[in-house]
Amino acid sequence: MDEALLRSLTPSVITVLVRRGADFAAAEDAVQDALVEALRLWPADPSPGSRPRSSGAESLRDPKGWLITVGWRKFLDATRADAARRRREDRVEEEPAPGPAPAVDDTLQLYFLCAHPSLTPASAVALTLRAVGGLSTHQIAEAYLVPEATMAQRISRAKRTVSGVRFDRPGDVATVLRVLYLVFNEGYSGDVDLAAEAIRLTRQLAARVDHPEVAGLLALMLLHHARRAARTAPDGSLVPLAEQDRGRWDTALIAEGVGILQAALARDRLGEFQAQAAIAALHADAPAAEETDWVQIVEWYDELTRLTGSPVVRLNRAVAVGEADGPRAGLAALAALDPSLPRHAAVAAYLHERDGDLATAARLYAEAAHKAPDLAERDHLTRQAARLNARRRR
Repeated sequence: MDEALLRSLTPSVITVLVRRGADFAAAEDAVQDALVEALRLWPADPSPGSRPRSSGAESLRDPKGWLITVGWRKFLDATRADAARRRREDRVEEEPAPGPAPAVDDTLQLYFLCAHPSLTPASAVALTLRAVGGLSTHQIAEAYLVPEATMAQRISRAKRTVSGVRFDRPGDVATVLRVLYLVFNEGYSGDVDLAAEAIRLTRQLAARVDHPEVAGLLALMLLHHARRAARTAPDGSLVPLAEQDRGRWDTALIAEGVGILQAALARDRLGEFQAQAAIAALHADAPAAEETDWVQIVEWYDELTRLTGSPVVRLNRAVAVGEADGPRAGLAALAALDPSLPRHAAVAAYLHERDGDLATAARLYAEAAHKAPDLAERDHLTRQAARLNARRRR
């Protein structure tokens, strides 16, 4: 059985059940049960006209229709078994006849539902991966390194929170994009490549909504993902952008990302993801680190600061200023920012090293390592401090 096919059908099957009258939480549970049934019954390599191993089962000429039929039956079974839902009996007594899947596609509304403003970011991410991505609770829990029971509770709470939200209300594209970017930034853990999954879901969203910021996010993901193979050394240590082997960058992904970005920018509706993608494209365009167009990158950071007002953006801008105008200009830009910002010490260390103040840089690298959010970054910063201390002792 093609698991990717099942996952791609999941959101549209859920929305069909919701349109038939199931609430979102019940529909999502029923579709998950139908997916389990499909994995159990469908052949390992289905072809048109093949049949499940169970006798009398529907043809798999229409996998989506089969999932809808089985999912609806699972919903009816669960509804009839729940005494608290007896008020629905009149509605569920008549089961729609099996047939071709309806042409209406509410997948976009499902994106909006899973990224509803009433959900916490963590809950929105989990619900998106489950309902839109078609991942199992076990896979999501493993990817986020939490117990399966904890993730199951998180997803259940999220479904209860949005159970009363109607599909016919407009959603917020910006919220959906933030959730997808959170998924992308988790990278890879467990047996699920969350970065690749986020790209898949963003491609799916881009096919359903014509919005330059959706294109901007997709371009940004592709440009970052293109550098993935060069980001770590064989021992797992981080490789800074300036030191990466650019021959290992995926040129096909870069070309695709740049093409998508150019089309989005041509619409003259600039947003934060387009600006971030433009910065990533300038890095990707440089044949070598020393050929990077830092002046233009600073200009894009100015646009991004105007769009977001984010102190994190201003922190990254300070690095770019240090590259374009010299480390002391970068330190001057950094001086205006709150030292408690994440990675402030790491940026200060880098700029002080560029300015020749090795003692201060080594101290700040050690301070940054102590505050690092993960082991790989901590190890990298610790090695930077050790490297400078060794140079000072010579």
